[in-house]
Amino acid sequence: MLKYLTWLALLLALLAIAFELFRPPVRQVVMPSMPPPPAMIYVPELPPLQEEEPEVKEVVRKVLVPAMSVKIPSEAHFAGESVPLDTFYVRESFERELIVNTYFHSSTLMLMKKAHRWFPVIEPILAKNNIPEDFKFIALIESGLDNVTSPAGASGFWQFLKGTARDYNLEVNDHIDERYYVEKATEAACRYFLDAYNTFGNWTLVAAAFNAGPKRIRDLLKRQQVSSYYDLQIPEETNRYVYRILAVKTIFANPVTYGFHVKFDELYPQVPTRDVVVNHSVRDLVIFAQQNGISYKTLRIFNPWIRKDELPNHSGRTYTLKIPEVDHLRYSTLGDEPLPDAAKSTINP
Repeated sequence: MLKYLTWLALLLALLAIAFELFRPPVRQVVMPSMPPPPAMIYVPELPPLQEEEPEVKEVVRKVLVPAMSVKIPSEAHFAGESVPLDTFYVRESFERELIVNTYFHSSTLMLMKKAHRWFPVIEPILAKNNIPEDFKFIALIESGLDNVTSPAGASGFWQFLKGTARDYNLEVNDHIDERYYVEKATEAACRYFLDAYNTFGNWTLVAAAFNAGPKRIRDLLKRQQVSSYYDLQIPEETNRYVYRILAVKTIFANPVTYGFHVKFDELYPQVPTRDVVVNHSVRDLVIFAQQNGISYKTLRIFNPWIRKDELPNHSGRTYTLKIPEVDHLRYSTLGDEPLPDAAKSTINP
């Protein structure tokens, strides 16, 4: 058996040698070298515009590509205080926030829409307390004008922590949280700003202190022996804070320059409400809402400071609940009545 296997292996080896000897040569084809394709930039064709939009048509004709470097204004101010844009790191920090907020289209667009509803509420309170109007942008960048809660527990438009809110006379408990009451929280923010201004005598440092805390800003100023926010080495979040305010302020003042084309009727309108004053406990807010011609959900939307479906009031405090006019809950009726001057938008659409 072993003998036959040996002969078989020898035969296979001879066949393999013969195949290699008589196999035709393989023809190699050399492809000519091709130059790389030229670099191309795709510019999307813009849809035709209607004749009734000549001002938008003119702007779109000037747009060459979707992404370009943003325009940096020759000067900038916060609360009447000049920004040293000639300092290279100030200019570049400002430009960074302009680019981020210009090209974060969805976020900035939503801020514009919501600001039209809420700035007319915030601005008169700031003015009454002698706070510069630019501070309205703090609420904008803190919360996006939404009643959000941060991982640290800061809540409401102005993002107060519980302890700070109570220090400034806001009621915070399981049933009531006035951090979500825009008017009262704005009043508390004004008291905070005035206290900080008494400490620093500078509105830019007041804004930084609202983010980092007055003690931290005071300690950093002392340690680094400087007196200006723009000279202060501070953590990243606070370092970007004022520049973000400046960027949003600049874009809001010149939306078309930064690519935002928003018509006035596309901004969120204010919803007229009436005040209902209660100085007693309300055991069932669902029934209370129905008695006022609205749903419990609508009641909570207009009074987010109510945290449960009941309103205990053992101390006889006075609460003012906002009840929307039912006829103005539909977009088809909103805007039918002219708003007072104080309620008009400060955005330039």
